[in-house]
Amino acid sequence: MQAWRTISLWMDQLDEPLDARPSLAQDIDVDVCIIGAGYTGLWTAYYLKRQAPHLRIAILEANTAGFGASGRNGGWLMGNLLGEDRLLATLSPLQRRDSIDLLHDIPDEVQRVLQREGIDCDYRKGGVIYCAARYPEQERSLRAYLDDLYRQGMNEDDYRWLTPEALAGQLRVSNAYGAIFSPHVATIQPAKLVRGLARVVEGLGVAIYENTPALDWQSGEVRSAQAKVRCQWVVPAVEGYAASLPPLGRHQLPVQSLLVATEPLPDSAWEQIGLSQGQAFSEGSRQVTYGQRTLDNRLVFGARGGYRFGGRLREDFNLTDAEIELRRYLFGELFPHLKHVRITHSWGGNLGMARRFRPHMLCDRQRGLALSGGYGGEGVGATNLGGRTLAALILGQQNVLTAQPWVHDNRPLSSLASWPPEPCRWLGYNAIIRSFVHEDRVLADPASPAWRRNLASGLADFMEGFMH
Repeated sequence: MQAWRTISLWMDQLDEPLDARPSLAQDIDVDVCIIGAGYTGLWTAYYLKRQAPHLRIAILEANTAGFGASGRNGGWLMGNLLGEDRLLATLSPLQRRDSIDLLHDIPDEVQRVLQREGIDCDYRKGGVIYCAARYPEQERSLRAYLDDLYRQGMNEDDYRWLTPEALAGQLRVSNAYGAIFSPHVATIQPAKLVRGLARVVEGLGVAIYENTPALDWQSGEVRSAQAKVRCQWVVPAVEGYAASLPPLGRHQLPVQSLLVATEPLPDSAWEQIGLSQGQAFSEGSRQVTYGQRTLDNRLVFGARGGYRFGGRLREDFNLTDAEIELRRYLFGELFPHLKHVRITHSWGGNLGMARRFRPHMLCDRQRGLALSGGYGGEGVGATNLGGRTLAALILGQQNVLTAQPWVHDNRPLSSLASWPPEPCRWLGYNAIIRSFVHEDRVLADPASPAWRRNLASGLADFMEGFMH
């Protein structure tokens, strides 16, 4: 279907027809019904089928596999979990290290599956560079972050400081003060991964029904417009679309992230930039930026978008000129020679933000509910961990996956923290984001006096405290 190609650069690049799979037209009985053919749903189905081939599994997808964040993200496959520092704080040093190793292994586990199943998604494990640039306060904040990581049990094999000279060997940005480098990140072509996973699970016997939105779900049953699915387990794997399935929306906030892609850049441009090993990169402001060099030599660059009152989903991702130009400004400050480069694609997506920014993997055995989400924009890798964990929980296993502090075994959905009602959510989110934008504007201006810089950073620090 041609319209699906406009979802993102990634979907536009697919060398395959995007013909819709059949919709669900009649009632069926299965063991596991998964709502959503994105990463979480597909990974869950994959690990269930690999361990228990006899299980009958159906996936209901409202559009097509990859329509949601799985086909729209920035392609960072990260070996970590949002908020892991707070989640691991209560563990002993030995337990903490075991959990850290589990997280850091995520990119390697994905690579093992890619090799086993023959999925080509432009996987390159070049690590990630968090660079301090544009203003000196970024160096101070990144060095403080690195100190926190070491206190949590990380070491220089996990995260290390790069001097400006060492940074230039990997990434050359304007006004560089240094960077943090971690090897535990890979970059991918997201749509190739989600579409490849869909084909693999179908080959294992999983039924995927597209253009079949789930209208309602309860214990043992999922209902679409045309049919019902009776099941032992329901797995809502909808992440940023949780608001469409009450009461999930109370626990996950839909936030938008917006991206642009340049035309393929010549070798001369990349000689000035670097990123020759497929590294992901970001800069150290609170704007939540992220970028990568694609296999066809484009620069893909994104930054966090907004939140709509009442948790309304954004469905139109035809970015405005202002949204595009903000991202051009941000990458142009890092790479001045790209300020006027042609942007060929712009898009965005909805992601799910958990309360207190703590992802969760939950299993309610009484109701037959298994849920993983709240990845906060870091779900490309976390969904793999979530899928493995949900499979283990559904199969009744007790192992290193199910023993983690982000796992809520045999707990009801209501045990998850809820977001406050409106207008508190909208007011709070926008107040925090505006403080971040104000801070960035002040710090990026070399003429800003010290008192104003300190005031802007202090306010942003204070507002950021409400996120936790």
